[in-house]
Amino acid sequence: MKPFLHGKVSVKKWGGKEEDYQAIHDWLDQTKAHFPDMRHRAILHSSFGIFLCEQVFGTNIENSDGRLVSVRDIAEQHVIDDMGRIPTIQDYLIDMPMYSWLGGTKKTKVKIDFD
Repeated sequence: MKPFLHGKVSVKKWGGKEEDYQAIHDWLDQTKAHFPDMRHRAILHSSFGIFLCEQVFGTNIENSDGRLVSVRDIAEQHVIDDMGRIPTIQDYLIDMPMYSWLGGTKKTKVKIDFD
């Protein structure tokens, strides 16, 4: 779902205007710019991404109707609309291969010959 359509859902639930919610929905979908298929959702469409969203935007926003709306509620609704539920980071990573580069730089033993 595009951010503008998420905004329409937010207006139905909490009032105000689509623009009141646009920045939050754009933030959650920003990863599309770097991975333009549905896999982009693995970055922020999770319980972790929802809590990051709250850190970025604060606990609440005030919409144009003057109503305080929970940023967490907005982000949760966005993720549920896209995913059908709120996945965890574990849901995304559980079957990810253990690539050798995940361990960082490999140190090689240097043999010093004193002869």
